[in-house]
Amino acid sequence: MTEFERVLVQSFNKYFEEKNIKGIAHRLKQHRFTAQFLDVLVDSLNPDYYLGIECKSISVDKGAKALYFTQHFTTDKNGSHQIDRISDFLKRSGRTGFLAVELKMGVGHSREAYILPWDVLDARFHQDDMTKFTIEEIQEFCRMERAGNKYVIDPHGWKRN
Repeated sequence: MTEFERVLVQSFNKYFEEKNIKGIAHRLKQHRFTAQFLDVLVDSLNPDYYLGIECKSISVDKGAKALYFTQHFTTDKNGSHQIDRISDFLKRSGRTGFLAVELKMGVGHSREAYILPWDVLDARFHQDDMTKFTIEEIQEFCRMERAGNKYVIDPHGWKRN
């Protein structure tokens, strides 16, 4: 589990505790030869918090200019792309999906995190001439603000973009 995923899970669970909402965020244990559907699962009877979140980190400080569908997502041995597999899981489970992108800006600079609705990502992936989201495009989506060492949880705000 990456630090980004860990903090996101902790942020959700702290939010649920503080707001007295029945819900839990968790990360399924990843096994070496078993694929996981998503990085973070959020379970709640409240549909606003029944979520699936895939997390990606991009090292902008090392020259990354975009989130590429071929470089940052996997294709399994059967040729099934990770975006299609996640989209299918979200559809079958009834979860609302998001892509959380952490931009690493380098030593001495704060990391930035943005949340993209999964349906926007899926639509872009299925456009024949689209192979990526540029850093600038990612930064047009909802920035995940921080409060101390946790992210501010706001699924309603995330959906508005």
